Amino acid sequence: MRVGVKAAKVGDAIVTGDVVIEDGKVAEVGVSPPGKRNLAAPGFVDLQVNGFGGVDFLAADAEGYRSAGRALAGTGVTAYQPTFITSPMETYRSALEVAKNLEPAPGGPRILGIHLEGPWLNARWKGAHNPANLVEPGIEDAERLCAAGPVSYVTLAPELPGGLELIGWLTERGVVVACGHCDADARMAHAAFDRGARAVTHIYNAQRRWQARDPGIAGVALVRPDVTVQAIVDYVHLAPETAYAAFLASRGRFAIVTDAIMAAGLGDGNYHLGDRSVTVAQGAARLDDGTLAGSVATMDAGVRNLVALGAGLADALDAASRVPARLVGRSDLGALRPGAPADIVVLDDSMTVRRTLVDGSEVWAA
Repeated sequence: MRVGVKAAKVGDAIVTGDVVIEDGKVAEVGVSPPGKRNLAAPGFVDLQVNGFGGVDFLAADAEGYRSAGRALAGTGVTAYQPTFITSPMETYRSALEVAKNLEPAPGGPRILGIHLEGPWLNARWKGAHNPANLVEPGIEDAERLCAAGPVSYVTLAPELPGGLELIGWLTERGVVVACGHCDADARMAHAAFDRGARAVTHIYNAQRRWQARDPGIAGVALVRPDVTVQAIVDYVHLAPETAYAAFLASRGRFAIVTDAIMAAGLGDGNYHLGDRSVTVAQGAARLDDGTLAGSVATMDAGVRNLVALGAGLADALDAASRVPARLVGRSDLGALRPGAPADIVVLDDSMTVRRTLVDGSEVWAA
């Protein structure tokens, strides 16, 4: 089957020619004659999405996941990590039980595992997380949560008592650890990354502020070649210049995330994020006190924003696909090459999503 595109993002370049799919995998790229329009790119991989299209994953059932997945596919997402914010242990366990029992969902994006954003966060940088639910890092709690469901990724504050030990315990078991909602200085940041943490969660948001003589977690993440820098490129969480500077400093390690909440894909109004009440107005989601509470961003908009700031198209697409896929150990995703799963987003000249395919099957079309 031909996708019917004029060009495709292959490796580090945009290559003229069509893409051929066989048995759910990419068979050929750069095939002549090319289609008349559109670009095929690797499907987007969102590693932090709390909800979408009216669904909050912390409270979702199987149908909620299917509904949110269909909506996410409309933004080019072919794989994602549902994200659970800081919550009581029983709430976590119930939500993880639902995730554990999900059947592979034909007709939607892949679920890569659950991202626990908390409960091991620093109260000073809690952001929208409920401080009543924060706890110090503990391996016993981690054992219970990992046993309850498919925990694949954890954001924690490494400077908390037991934080470094928990990083080691999680990474030994194949869980990706990111540092976030933390007050780590440069020394502690290096210690956390040396221990096995591999990313910084939404850089510059809800973490120790960068200063010339105290660069903190952000400064260390930007200069270490083994750390992935994640950012919400919605012009709300970061000024355009801040987002682009982070991209330039970490090119090839820069990953777009949305931190989307249930309001994403909908309009202004009142919503919830876990046990927090959130109001969305003028493109920003906030608690009653004005604190940002996730986002209504989408991955395709993040790509468009990054290109508008000056990034090359191929690099911006990598930030939404290859870089996040590599971080979670899915080298089979995030690239169009023969033999790889045919997880593809088709974009028009304005970088608007026209079609989304997972394993070669169309899961969304404009």
